[in-house]
Amino acid sequence: MYGKINSACVYGVDGRIIHVEVDISNGIPHMSIVGLPDSAIRESIDRVRAAIKNCGFSFPLARITVNLAPADLRKEGSAFDLAIALGILTTSEQLRIDSVDQFLMIGELSLNGEVRPVPGVLSMIEHAKRCGIRQVIIAADNALEASMIEDMDIYAIHHLRELYQDPQSTGSLDLTNLLYHPASHPAPTLFANTNNAILEDYSDVIGHHQIKRALIIAAAGMHNILLVGPPGTGKTMLIRRLPTILPPLLENEALEVTKIYSVAGKLSDDHGGLIRKRPFRAPHHTISAGGLIGGGSIPKPGEVSLAHKGVLFLDELPEFTRNVLEVLRQPLEERAVTISRTRAVYKYPSHLLLAASMNPCPCGYWGAETSRQRCTCSLNKITAYRSRISGPLLDRIDLQVEVPRVLNHRQDENPMSSAQMLEQVLAAQAVQLHRYRNLPIAWNSELSGSYFRKYTKPTREADQLLEHTYEALGLSLRANDRILKLARTIADLEGKEQIDVAHIAEAIQYRNLDRNIEGAASI
Repeated sequence: MYGKINSACVYGVDGRIIHVEVDISNGIPHMSIVGLPDSAIRESIDRVRAAIKNCGFSFPLARITVNLAPADLRKEGSAFDLAIALGILTTSEQLRIDSVDQFLMIGELSLNGEVRPVPGVLSMIEHAKRCGIRQVIIAADNALEASMIEDMDIYAIHHLRELYQDPQSTGSLDLTNLLYHPASHPAPTLFANTNNAILEDYSDVIGHHQIKRALIIAAAGMHNILLVGPPGTGKTMLIRRLPTILPPLLENEALEVTKIYSVAGKLSDDHGGLIRKRPFRAPHHTISAGGLIGGGSIPKPGEVSLAHKGVLFLDELPEFTRNVLEVLRQPLEERAVTISRTRAVYKYPSHLLLAASMNPCPCGYWGAETSRQRCTCSLNKITAYRSRISGPLLDRIDLQVEVPRVLNHRQDENPMSSAQMLEQVLAAQAVQLHRYRNLPIAWNSELSGSYFRKYTKPTREADQLLEHTYEALGLSLRANDRILKLARTIADLEGKEQIDVAHIAEAIQYRNLDRNIEGAASI
């Protein structure tokens, strides 16, 4: 006897349909699973056998072969348990489900038949919908997540016993009572783990008007930013409030981000709905390269993917190891992470805003001496400290801004709030959404190729200033292009279509680390 059930797995952050083929034939009782299963799938033999018996069904005393097709794709996890069990039950005619080939079945089984949730359900069901499958049998704890995909019939089960059918019955199993209705399960908006308190606001920050201006520009065009300054000047406090001035995720962006968190198993169990707030990830400087970009024998998303469409905050940037920082170069340029393995190549999105902070030197006080604190670092020490951040990585950071000590902070009676800053960011975003409405980009930082040449044309005087700066500072072509993208955002904030001298000049002043240490009075 032969039967086939549809299940799914996650490949990168996208779903893939897997056909669970079951053959039951005469022979010595034995069950085997083929089709490149991992150890968790091979162990499902014992879980499925125990679950079937403990739910009142009979486990066939025959030779059972389960094939996971396509056989050349490596599979992992426990999401196939439910499909394997139902494949055995329908093939042995203990269950009868109409048009079973039009169902998708996902879930892990316990030994007593309880159906447990699995990660990556959102990606699997979205792909199933594209493949024409409209009915899903799934663990009840995954039902809310599954219901984010519209026009799907979700059948939520807590226990395999809920599918028990009287052996004397000749009709098909009635699944009506298992149909999940999202309206009866309110789904509050789900937020990613942002690591920042909701009450944080830029009105808490006294002074630092120039830094707030730089942060507005970074948020308005999704430009990478590095804050440089002595200890205690508020670098971390400034960046941790960056999410409060970022626009909410667009619908397609929200789905992308939620899929990543679903695959990573980081969606909260007691919340539902798409993630609407841009992620904010702040890994410690002891993180490994694999933890940052993703990895493993079958890769999982790393921090750069979990920060997709949001902020990746690297505090004390030079304290990260050199090899960890260097793996950022490809994700920052291509906005995706590609991880190659023997049998497959995995690709994870990583379109993020990199925000970082650092001291100007090892002791922290170079260029910011006071009567109590003076820099004790030699020029060689400062050079070695900064060389931990390579030139190619610095080229990819659009704004490199000095954060000075705040003087006379009591005079700042009306500090700019997050709401005021967000208003400017949203206005600039609206300009970009309109300009790029027919293009596959949404932010000025994404401009490249012919789009870059078309939308970053400066006036003649502005072009001359940029050319002079290019020669004087010895900029790379990448840094030159990023200055133009930055100037494009500054012009959008000013409501100007043409990039002029003032916009270029302001963009250039944010390239602080392009100056030589010997010749700079301060960073």
